[in-house]
Amino acid sequence: MSVQQDSIARFSFTNHDVRGELVRLQNSYKSLLQGHDYPQSVQQLLGELMAVTSLLTATLKFAGHINVQIQGTGPLNYATVNGSHNLELRGAARLTEAPTGSSFRDLVGDGAYLVITLTPEQGEKYQGVVGIEGDSLSSAVESYFLQSEQLPTRIWLFADPGQGVAAGLFLQVLPAGTNTGSSFEHVNALAATITAQELYQLSTEEVLHRLYHEEQVELYPEQAVQFFCGCSREKTAAALRNVPLAELHNIIAQDGELRLTCDYCLTDYVYNSFDVEALKAHTAPSQAQ
Repeated sequence: MSVQQDSIARFSFTNHDVRGELVRLQNSYKSLLQGHDYPQSVQQLLGELMAVTSLLTATLKFAGHINVQIQGTGPLNYATVNGSHNLELRGAARLTEAPTGSSFRDLVGDGAYLVITLTPEQGEKYQGVVGIEGDSLSSAVESYFLQSEQLPTRIWLFADPGQGVAAGLFLQVLPAGTNTGSSFEHVNALAATITAQELYQLSTEEVLHRLYHEEQVELYPEQAVQFFCGCSREKTAAALRNVPLAELHNIIAQDGELRLTCDYCLTDYVYNSFDVEALKAHTAPSQAQ
């Protein structure tokens, strides 16, 4: 069986009130990293963050977005991945200094937080914040679900920048399920034997057979995942309209131009004096460069 990259698959158990998801990312992961000069440890963390965000995005019951963000106190003070209900992802990271260690805790430091924000297209925004106490991103997300939704959850996350691939496996007790304690313990113990290379190289059917060949598993159709930034010249122009015209002209006088660079895809949007006059007059500025 062929391995379908940049996809997520959901599955459930006939005899257990537990649901699962499996994701693999390749082209989308490479696109997220492209052009950025992140250290390898940050590249790996962003792969894990992208994998877990896609897993959580697949659980959305509304049209909208989910944002998973790390606010750190170590060399990595900020990392985020945003996903939409149609599985379009983008992300970025910010460092205050070069990391001296490669572990998760070395990167984020003590006193770091995990912030998960749900933004439906219709309805109110919800944000949950938990302190990061463990030594991995997966344990931080598991703690979030236990605290915010009281749902036992187990997540395995892997990323290899050298191979250009990231993957994740997600198990969670169904709300209002029965006999969930023993069921979750059982399926969790079987899944704990999974390896990164198996998730990278085996098809979804092969992974589930390898883990649960004695269980009745229902597998749902896989869904495509892709990197999509969504930035545009129109959006940058809308932001610049909130800045005083004199300030914009001052920047252009000093730098010769006004250049805005997207944090996610690194696209440059360049404005000259004519452009800022035009956008202030609500006319269309010239094209991106």
